[in-house]
Amino acid sequence: MIELLVLHIAKREIQAVALDGTHVRTLVTDVDETPDGIVVDQARGHIYWTNMGRPDPESGRGARSTFFTRNGSLERVNLDGSDRRTIVPRGAFTTGKQLTADFDAGLLYWCDREGMQVLRCRLDGSELETLVVAGTGADTQDPRNHCVGIAVDPVHRLIYWTQKGAPDAGQGRIFRCGSEIPAGQTAADRDDIELLWKDLPEPIDLDLDSVGRLVWTDRGAEPDGNTLNRGQVQPHEGTYTILARGYDEAIGLASPDSVTYYVSELRSGGIRVVNLQDGSDRQLAQLGPGVTGIALAEL
Repeated sequence: MIELLVLHIAKREIQAVALDGTHVRTLVTDVDETPDGIVVDQARGHIYWTNMGRPDPESGRGARSTFFTRNGSLERVNLDGSDRRTIVPRGAFTTGKQLTADFDAGLLYWCDREGMQVLRCRLDGSELETLVVAGTGADTQDPRNHCVGIAVDPVHRLIYWTQKGAPDAGQGRIFRCGSEIPAGQTAADRDDIELLWKDLPEPIDLDLDSVGRLVWTDRGAEPDGNTLNRGQVQPHEGTYTILARGYDEAIGLASPDSVTYYVSELRSGGIRVVNLQDGSDRQLAQLGPGVTGIALAEL
């Protein structure tokens, strides 16, 4: 049965939600390092997730927590919740955000928000590599450098990511570049980075559909924030449109096709499902404040 996996930072769990909304169950407990991004390797039977790490000691826990301490990590568990293990150790990066994968190539990709970088590794956590550096040193205090959402196009060998900007500030941007660093260049000086859209309210998680359209959530200020958005990126770039509005801090994004989209709401804990074919937009579940990343899985 296909279910929606939900990371819940307040309950410190990975929850599984039935797609008809009839039941919610706990799959993994003690997920206490502020989980954010999740991806499922159905063929190998694994669930992966990133951790933002423990909040900075002086900031405490809650909505105003900060995560400048370098204590992010990446974990893996079997589809039944067994054999949990850390594959990228705590402190290997700063703040783990959205996670995606090219499973055919055996690679995981994710964004490091306060670390201001885009990273990847093998499925076992080895060969950790920095692909993009958006800033260094004191640049971490500038949210315009904070990398959050990520999507991979293995066909065209491209990666896409968001840099969200300050909350509700209209500084958000979406970029792309090749999945390999050009010869003779580094993650910090590569010259193949393209800016696709700018001046967005606060773009967060990304998804790339099968017909070359990039989809993203935006948790910024209305009217263009707290929305679900979609824009053409292949075979050429186009304008973007708003597919749905009125979220309570739109964060996580999952889709089985180019018609149905599941969106998590950080502040309220709602899970909404949008169907573009019939025009419906309904709440699937209410899990309480603190939901982040989501992913579909057959469990």
